[in-house]
Amino acid sequence: MEHTPTVSAEYADRLRRWHEDAYRDARVEHDQTFDYLGRTLLVPPQVHPITRVSHLLGEAVLAEVRAGDRVLDMGTGSGVNAVLAASKSTDVLAVDINPHALTAARANAEHNGVADRVTVAHSDVFTEVTGRFDLIVFDPPFRWFTPRDHLEAASADPGYQAMNAFFAGARDHLADGGRMLMFFGTSGDLGHLRRSADEHGFTTEVLATTTLDKDGWTVEYFTFRLTP
Repeated sequence: MEHTPTVSAEYADRLRRWHEDAYRDARVEHDQTFDYLGRTLLVPPQVHPITRVSHLLGEAVLAEVRAGDRVLDMGTGSGVNAVLAASKSTDVLAVDINPHALTAARANAEHNGVADRVTVAHSDVFTEVTGRFDLIVFDPPFRWFTPRDHLEAASADPGYQAMNAFFAGARDHLADGGRMLMFFGTSGDLGHLRRSADEHGFTTEVLATTTLDKDGWTVEYFTFRLTP
């Protein structure tokens, strides 16, 4: 599926260079251990690591989850946001298409004492998800490029197929009064996310923001709360 960027060709070329640098930095040959927001998480090489801006979403998850919420962590990766959500919720579903991520998420839920609160399952966006959720958390791939491996698929989504499917199915999986948390930045096509949210009738509220400077380029990151 082709994606027509909302950014200029020059900006898209810059995103491609940013992406290649980020992908190279994320590639390692060994498991990594992260101490993160009071939890310890093990991340294997085929799963995207926790980054210096991950806390922007993680802190929002801790603040947003209510006791009694049914929570869906879409694209769970290492299970980090599912583990955080399970500090308050007893009903968390964590899904991913990466088999290495599913193994990591189960292990991290067990290690952090919340395995009885977190169900980990394979799903391509909503394909294997049933029911409705009070809170959906999604840290989508930022770029619309074609990934070369499981690791890169966490940051590259050809034509934004996963994001498009997410917005198309989100209303069918939100409970009355439900809300969503999404993390995104200007190192991706932020205009596409905003346009997709508008087209599907979601109100977007910025909960947190930060910036990174690299090679003379300032990139902004946001955690959004989306509501129908």
